[in-house]
Amino acid sequence: MKKTLLLAALVATPLSAQESDPAAGVSQERLRADIDTLVGFGTRHTLSEQDNPERGIGAAIDWGLAEFGRISDDCGGCLTVVAPERMVTGSRIPDPVRLRNAVAIQRGTERPNEVVIVQGHIDSRASDVLDWQKDAPGANDDGSGTVLVLEAARNLSQRSYPVTIVYALLSGEEQGLFGGRLMADYAEEHGWQVKAVLNNDIVGGSCGSDGWCDDAHVRVFSEGPRADLTEDLRAAQRREGGENDTPSRNLSRYIDRLADESEGGLDVRQIWRTDRMGRGGDQIPFLEKGYPAVRFTVAVENYNWQHQDLRTEDGIEYGDTPDKMDFAYLAKVTQLNIRTLDALARSPVPPASQAKAAVQTFTDVAWEEVPGAIGYTVWQRRTDEPYWRPEPVIENVVATSARLNGVRGDDWIFGVSAIGADGTRSPVSSAVPAGQFAPNPAEEGETR
Repeated sequence: MKKTLLLAALVATPLSAQESDPAAGVSQERLRADIDTLVGFGTRHTLSEQDNPERGIGAAIDWGLAEFGRISDDCGGCLTVVAPERMVTGSRIPDPVRLRNAVAIQRGTERPNEVVIVQGHIDSRASDVLDWQKDAPGANDDGSGTVLVLEAARNLSQRSYPVTIVYALLSGEEQGLFGGRLMADYAEEHGWQVKAVLNNDIVGGSCGSDGWCDDAHVRVFSEGPRADLTEDLRAAQRREGGENDTPSRNLSRYIDRLADESEGGLDVRQIWRTDRMGRGGDQIPFLEKGYPAVRFTVAVENYNWQHQDLRTEDGIEYGDTPDKMDFAYLAKVTQLNIRTLDALARSPVPPASQAKAAVQTFTDVAWEEVPGAIGYTVWQRRTDEPYWRPEPVIENVVATSARLNGVRGDDWIFGVSAIGADGTRSPVSSAVPAGQFAPNPAEEGETR
């Protein structure tokens, strides 16, 4: 039964972290060792050998699956390891090729169909995107994202969570986001309620090709208008606003706030674009299905050290090798991912919310109850403010609606977050057209 609140609140449940930092065990040495293993496969080009045990994409995927298996053994079989696959063709895949992802699923104890995904692409490329024979070490692009995912699995698999965490190593990114599309389809086919996708691509370097260095920031890219907007929602958004309030944009804000609350970590530089100008990543297939997804990328890229044949010209070294990486920086990005996954896996789904304020001097905000929530918090900001205000309007209440007397809604954006049993908050769900988290339309789904 719905209850209405007139600006009354329960005693606040404090935000809390678990007793120990879930990212405390991140190891630069392990990250470096895993990078060296990946580079040792020579190339991980999607069109390279599938059955050579020492070289090519087949060996790399097999190693990723085996590594997930070892991690699962260490946690008493807590991971289900799968290898979704399909045959693919495209403009960068002239002949049909077998595409495989390496995936580990850590099933939630209470709401296993709620899923958070951390991923990176394991494939690499040389200067010619069709050249699968040359060495393509792919240390930073995207060995860094791959080893981050493995390190996240090592640390978080030692804990249990109410919702499911999925660790994914994707193939075919350089050939056209094929692995990301396979993973997004897999999530949809299994009826997963995808709460968030953290895509990590090029997260292990701190200096650009112009000599500019920045090891204090990480960029988080998020879409503005949703990729899955219908014409009706697009029209409503034009009329009422909300183009800066997609679930992915609020996920980005959430990560930024977590980073600010973490000592000695990175500062998030939010980039309010789906991806870098003229480029793309494996978060995009998830966005096209309406799933909240963001991309982590270094603060400054070095274009001499990505998508380049190994060579030296005019005294300039080209090629993506481990010696060009900053492993202290990669460890910090890994820690931020782990802390984000930990918070998302402990918190409820952001509740679908709405605000009504037409022709009245007050605003009514209402939201849906969500499983696992013990309370809700209402947020507010001016329409021209980029971030939610530090202090909420109403904090930690059990009601599912609130009347804000004297608040003329035309001038404000409102949102609601859910509070978990340990006080952990979900990302905010904005009360604007297409600004709220949309559960998977499948009536039933099974996490496998």
